[in-house]
Amino acid sequence: MVRRPLGNHHDGPDTLLVTPETTHTEPVTAETARLASLVASARYVLWDLDGPICRLFASYRAPRIAGELVAKIDQLGMGGLLAEQERSSEDPHDALRAVHEQRPGSDLVLELEEWLTRRELDAVPGAFPTPHTDPLIRTWWSYGVRFAITTNNSAKAAAAYVESRGLSDCFPSPYVYGRTPNLDLMKPNPHCLVEAIKAMGAVPSGTLMIGDAATDLDAARQAGVAFLGYARNEHKERFLREAGAETVVRSMKQVLDALPGRP
Repeated sequence: MVRRPLGNHHDGPDTLLVTPETTHTEPVTAETARLASLVASARYVLWDLDGPICRLFASYRAPRIAGELVAKIDQLGMGGLLAEQERSSEDPHDALRAVHEQRPGSDLVLELEEWLTRRELDAVPGAFPTPHTDPLIRTWWSYGVRFAITTNNSAKAAAAYVESRGLSDCFPSPYVYGRTPNLDLMKPNPHCLVEAIKAMGAVPSGTLMIGDAATDLDAARQAGVAFLGYARNEHKERFLREAGAETVVRSMKQVLDALPGRP
């Protein structure tokens, strides 16, 4: 603690006490105000699945699936399509995209996409709900805000997950958009966001995208919708902010507390 005297040199009522907390008051207040504004203006919310809603591969780890996908590509005699970066990536989408870029629309891409969809469905029972997201979804939806899922995961897996959590009423089946065999349409392409906006009869100015990746932010920008970043750790927060995200939360409780009328 640092004491900074104002006027008289005595420890009286005019003394300003500067603490670590007071030095961060303005940035925290500005961030809170931006969050409150985003929440208040949202009439439609587009949710990424893996991150803001759940950790899809909490028990069936994504790096394991990525390794299995690379092994499958090798077994099919197509390992030469992968660079070392795709081979070592912990995201199975990287290997899938690499094959698609060199064999777009091929039976090989269709087979690999279907294989990954089955693995995502297998992961649903062990998926871990993002803390506070379930009550946030139910409460926000009760206010009349409407939701869609816009994810690079399979729409089948997304629908299966929300059904397992009793959230299907909040995400009617026409409003769940996921990966298609045309991998060019995956985020950062805004295709799934634009389709969701059309289906809901939404307007971009009243729509908010919640995501945890730079691809989500890029897709939101292209679709003309506001963006709220979710980061479950410091590394992910730094990555989102470096990508240009202005508002990032580390807990969905911050969003729940920002709902109008909440104490």
